Amino acid sequence: MADITRYPFVRHLRGSTTMHVEHVRNGRALHAGTGASFWFRPLSAVLSEVPMDDRELPLLFHARTADFQDVTVQATVTFRMTDPSIATRRIDFSIDPETGLWRSAPLDQVAGLLTETAQQYAMDMLALVDLAQALAGGVGPVRDAISDGLAHDGRLVDIGIAVVGVRVVALRPEPEVEKALRTPTREQVQQEADKATYERRAVAVERERAIGENELQTQIELARREEQLVAQRGANARREAEERAAANRIATEAEAQRAQRLAEAQAEGTRVTGLAEGDAEAARLAAYRDLPEAILLGLALKELASNLPSINSLVLTPDLLAPVLARLGTTSEAISS
Repeated sequence: MADITRYPFVRHLRGSTTMHVEHVRNGRALHAGTGASFWFRPLSAVLSEVPMDDRELPLLFHARTADFQDVTVQATVTFRMTDPSIATRRIDFSIDPETGLWRSAPLDQVAGLLTETAQQYAMDMLALVDLAQALAGGVGPVRDAISDGLAHDGRLVDIGIAVVGVRVVALRPEPEVEKALRTPTREQVQQEADKATYERRAVAVERERAIGENELQTQIELARREEQLVAQRGANARREAEERAAANRIATEAEAQRAQRLAEAQAEGTRVTGLAEGDAEAARLAAYRDLPEAILLGLALKELASNLPSINSLVLTPDLLAPVLARLGTTSEAISS
């Protein structure tokens, strides 16, 4: 908006760097330019102000595809005025000399023109494709259709409007249709997920089966080795018993042989001792046979004395001597015989 200072009979206008201001009096342009500043008389001056900066126009409209499905297009069109002198002749950009405000709404007129023109090109493009193809193509084809259409639109060129850029933010069908279109993909994704789940479960079951078989084979191998261990232990015990029995048998036989040899030695010793004693007795008797009776009697008394207990005093009576003498006589007869 232009800054207008009021003085008596005259006014002073000061523009901005983004506004093109034009001063016309009696059909002749006295002042024109961006950022212009000048004096004018309010009763005879016709003032126009055209914005020269880039303006963004948001768009939200509905279109129909070839299969009669409604889609919502959300876009933004960036535009600017390239020739303000032409724009002031085609659109009312005049401002009030007292306040500096537009007398009408020129930007709303420009916005309506751009909106309807952009909708026309977008609708023409979407009417040639079905909904699935439009959604699969994305926003690129719609953006290109709007951008190319606005760039070569003759009316916009005649007005002096240049489209700087077009951005299509979204291209969406009705919620029910969008949900229905998503259903096959969701089902396919769910099927893939279920397939992956089943495959994972199958792999897990296969692994569990392999683990079970390995455990069973391990148990079988352990049982077989335990059987071998028991058999080996039995064989070892049997061999140990046999070895022990053999050792006991050998020890018993050795003990018996030792006892036999000992008995034989004892018998031989007894026999030899008996023979020696017999020979000694025979030699002694042979020695006694040639001795006189008096010597024999003395030896007998000596033998008797050695076998008698200790006697402190001895009283000899005829009764005691008679048996002794009789015994000595018997012994002498035996020696003589």
